[in-house]
Amino acid sequence: MTIRLSNRDARRIFLAKQGLSAAPHRALGKDGLLQLIHDIGFVQVDSIATVERAHHQILFSRNQTYRREHLAELLEKDGELFEHWTHDASIIPSTFFVYWKHRFKWESETLRERWRKWRGEDFDAGCEETYARIANNGAVMARHLKEDGHESGGWWNWHPSKTALEVLWRQGKLAIARRENFQKVYDLTERVIPARHYDGEVAHEEFIDWACRSALERLGFATHGEIAAFWDLVSPDEAKDWVAAHRDELCEIVIESANGGKPRPSFAFAGFPDGLGDIPDPPARVRVLSPFDPLLRDRNRAERLFDFFYRIEVFVPEPKREYGYYVFPLLEGDRMIGRIDMKADRKRGSLDVRRLWLERGVKPSSGRMEKLMAELDRIARFAGVEEVKLLEGWNAALS
Repeated sequence: MTIRLSNRDARRIFLAKQGLSAAPHRALGKDGLLQLIHDIGFVQVDSIATVERAHHQILFSRNQTYRREHLAELLEKDGELFEHWTHDASIIPSTFFVYWKHRFKWESETLRERWRKWRGEDFDAGCEETYARIANNGAVMARHLKEDGHESGGWWNWHPSKTALEVLWRQGKLAIARRENFQKVYDLTERVIPARHYDGEVAHEEFIDWACRSALERLGFATHGEIAAFWDLVSPDEAKDWVAAHRDELCEIVIESANGGKPRPSFAFAGFPDGLGDIPDPPARVRVLSPFDPLLRDRNRAERLFDFFYRIEVFVPEPKREYGYYVFPLLEGDRMIGRIDMKADRKRGSLDVRRLWLERGVKPSSGRMEKLMAELDRIARFAGVEEVKLLEGWNAALS
């Protein structure tokens, strides 16, 4: 029998799975932070710091007692987290490292040949030389290996040693030991990842089962394409085959769409509806999300669940931007209610709000605006500035 799930229940389930339904002021601590990242799955890393870097804001939006130093300790001292690739560069629990070995193997077999064709026949020798230097002399940053006279640029203009570092990292031979001013410091993987996580192997079948099963657990419900996209470790065909092989553990559901689209056929684990009553409603407060928040990473899913069309316009030419360079989504309870353009001016000590947009049908009531201002005050303190400054015309889109 196919289960029909209301859009509201679907939103509640996904928000809870993504850590956005627990009380945001509860004491977290370092152990709680590790558990939170484990439950979410990963936290994307990005260099843009308009207000705060993406990984910090993703975690702060879930718990206001989050401390940056706890994340640094888990990454750089305890080895309980590591940085690598999901759909993008991310912070991942080290208990999952054994499964990433399958990605390393794929990178070694598939992508290395592409890099070799791009960089030339001496590419392998360059990788070996770079690896040997780190093995013998210790951790390095890309700038330590830069050749004289090389001009910096985008990834297409990386100097050969930077390319070697990236390839060796993607293959799992190097790991990111720490960051200095957000620059990666590379070292041999076995010197970064503790032996309890570094050692061990799993068969390919076990890897596929974990990748699909753990994705569905964190999504709550999903199509085989969404299962594959969550970690970006398996192909849609592999996820489809996994669903077919485990139908006795799964049930079919259809999800009502918020945007008036056709209900979405999906899968969930058997017994799926039984726990609906135990899922808490998310806090009613307004929260500013990172543009890279995992709640919105799958843009199509976000549109179906929240009727919220969101795109990052960093790479859109300024005259063609609909909103702005780096605009933050706004969550209120279980609804996406708008977006805000703001920037932390640390020299002046202010969080400058440039423009606010609310979604269709969302009114700028006094209660809602009070909740928004309370959240902006929290964000300002987190970003290390003293005040929220509403710039001229910040509310022009509300009229």
